[in-house]
Amino acid sequence: MNRTTLTFFGAVAALAAVTGVAAVTVPSESSRPTAKTAERLPVQRSTLVCPPPPSSEVGETTYTAFTPQGKGGASGSQKSTGTPTADMLPVGGSSSGGSGGKKDEKGKKDGKDGKDSKGSKDPKDSKGTAKPVVSVKEPGKPVTADTDSSDAPALFGSADGALAPGWSVQQTTTISAGSGRGVQGLTCAAPDTSFWFPGASTGKSRQDYAHLTNPDNTPAVVDLELYGKDGRIKAPTGEGVNVPPRSTVRVLLSTLTSQPAEDVVVHVAARSGRVGAAVQASDEKTGGDWLPASAEEASGAVFPGVPADATSVRLVAFAPGGSDADLKIKLAGKSGSITPAGHESLHVKSGMMATADLGAITSGEAGSLLLASEGGSGKVVAALRVTRGKGDKQETAFIPATRPIEERGTVADNRAKGSTLSLVAPSKDAEVKVTSSAGSEGGTPVSKNYSVKAGTTLAVDPPKPGGGKGAFAVTVEKTSGGPVYASRMLALPEGGVPMFTIQTLPDDRGTVEVPEAEQRLSLLND
Repeated sequence: MNRTTLTFFGAVAALAAVTGVAAVTVPSESSRPTAKTAERLPVQRSTLVCPPPPSSEVGETTYTAFTPQGKGGASGSQKSTGTPTADMLPVGGSSSGGSGGKKDEKGKKDGKDGKDSKGSKDPKDSKGTAKPVVSVKEPGKPVTADTDSSDAPALFGSADGALAPGWSVQQTTTISAGSGRGVQGLTCAAPDTSFWFPGASTGKSRQDYAHLTNPDNTPAVVDLELYGKDGRIKAPTGEGVNVPPRSTVRVLLSTLTSQPAEDVVVHVAARSGRVGAAVQASDEKTGGDWLPASAEEASGAVFPGVPADATSVRLVAFAPGGSDADLKIKLAGKSGSITPAGHESLHVKSGMMATADLGAITSGEAGSLLLASEGGSGKVVAALRVTRGKGDKQETAFIPATRPIEERGTVADNRAKGSTLSLVAPSKDAEVKVTSSAGSEGGTPVSKNYSVKAGTTLAVDPPKPGGGKGAFAVTVEKTSGGPVYASRMLALPEGGVPMFTIQTLPDDRGTVEVPEAEQRLSLLND
């Protein structure tokens, strides 16, 4: 009995290290020895999906990939199965047959139903092994790749071994003119079966597309649900969207409903399979950016890094559960937290969306918005739409509710000028270590320690790599104290327009809790 039990735990440990699944709990027996405290070990595999870049004849896209040093998946008692890899491939190609790297991947044109598909008809898939678009070779050294194609495909890839823990890929597109003008940035995310996007729009001035990318070799079927201030919006054409294997389907949200709305919440729910999902938002007057998915529904929310010069901040929240949510609103600034006058609280009815126009809430001092539940009310998903500039020189970005950094978080694409790191400790003092990697064209990493007081936001320029050139990654590690949330603003002004994008730094979940090493060794020895 003891030998069988140890072998089972060993199998669970191996599975957890590969997939990130938490340890399984088995009922105790009097005859079984007491298990020791589980330990945290590096994950052995990570997967990411990048949507197709915005389609623009004047757009330029940079991919930056990076794995931080330390916590390598092949270290310690774990066995390496060979040279680790971290490759992003064009969707439509495969490891056994692909299109050969960064060549454009042509797909169907937009149809009358507002949907189009890319990647499922690549004529070169069967001619050879796909060439990675961007590939990390060793931890601590970022790698970049560029494209100016208006029809570039989505990317999908995986990292294993020492390159898996904390592997991050950033997609940054600069569009100098036209619809969606601005910097459109996104941290590529893992495929999943459910995503919430508060802050999307079906309004007349907006062109918002949901990008659904199926990285697998089997079809996926997805429902696109829309919610507004009065609850579920009828959108029958959003039900049962077929996403063919290894392809991307774009859906123009305004085609799903006959009634335009300035703000909607989009729920992407996969009936079968899994997808990568993101919403590309474009506005005629205020440019555009990617809207990432909100963090999992929770009784509160944190939005780190609202810029000091924000001219408009709009909060969109939705309560997906069966209970209403009553939320207190606070702004954590440089010196402490305040309650914005006239915006002390927000009531969100179950199954409905609520909004708050907070205006120029930061008043010249960078801050972070905090939502806290009143009296144990329901849970929400939420996001901020942030605008900088005035008149015809406006630019917009989004800050979704994000997870805290429990151990470590990374953002890959930073420049010598224009990067601002924001750190907020909502409840307790915290200490963090910030490390800027070597540049993509050389240099040495530099680290600096920061203290973040409870209820405050610390906005700093991250340290620059020693003698470095090119893009660099910024990694934040919590060393002590309470919860810490972080974001990075990348500002690339052009022609008087304050073009910018903001990416949050949730915990990279580079480690997973598994049973003790003795139990794992049982599997290896059997």
